[in-house]
Amino acid sequence: MYFIIIFIKKLFNFIVINASLSLQRINYGGNMKHCEEAEGLMAPDKDTDGFVFNHLMLRIKDPKKTLNFYSKLMGMRLIKKFDFPTMKFSLYFLGNLTDEEIANVPKDNFDRSAWTFTQKGMLEFTHNWGSENDDKVKFHDGNAEPKGFGHICFSVPDIYAACKKFEENGVEFVKKPDDGSMKGLAFIKDPDGYWIEIVQSKKVANIVKEMGKI
Repeated sequence: MYFIIIFIKKLFNFIVINASLSLQRINYGGNMKHCEEAEGLMAPDKDTDGFVFNHLMLRIKDPKKTLNFYSKLMGMRLIKKFDFPTMKFSLYFLGNLTDEEIANVPKDNFDRSAWTFTQKGMLEFTHNWGSENDDKVKFHDGNAEPKGFGHICFSVPDIYAACKKFEENGVEFVKKPDDGSMKGLAFIKDPDGYWIEIVQSKKVANIVKEMGKI
C-alpha cells in the first residue's frame, strides 16, 4: 500500500508539472522564449518586457590605471562619469562602442545619463576617493576562498594577437592560450586583480564541443 501511495504522488507531480509546462507553451505562442531548455526555466513574465541587463559594477583602487587598461587594451569607451562630492566617490560607465556609435550618443549630460541606463552589457567602476593612496585598500577577486564572483569575459577576433598585445604591455596572465588542456582561451588580470577571460568565438565553441556537451 505504501509503494502505491508513493507511486500515485509521483504520478500526480509529473502530471501537474507537465500540465504547467503545456499551459506556458500555449500562453507564450508554443515555445518557452528560450534558446534551449534547462530545469528551472520559466517563460518570462510579460511585465518584464523592457528589462535590460545594464551593467556589472566593480570597485577599483586607482581610476587612472583602470581607465588606461580598459580603454587602451580592452577597447572600451567612457560613456558617462558621475561624481558625488558629498559622499566622495565617482562612477565610471564604459562600453565597447564603435566611433559611429559614439557619434550617436546624446550630447546633453542629462540625456546621456538617461541613455546610459538603457544600454546593455556595460562595466561600472566605483572609485572611493583617496583609495589610490591607501595601501590597505584591496579587493577580493572572487577566486580565492571564499569563492564567489568569478570573472568577466571579452570576445576578441584573434586570441593570439590579443594575448601578444597584453604580454607586450605587461599584463598579468592567469592562463595563456596554450596552457592547460583548454587550448585557445586565456585569463588575464586587470589592475585590481579581477580575472578577465579572453575568448575567440569559434575556438571556444570547439573547446566546448570537444571537452563538453553542446
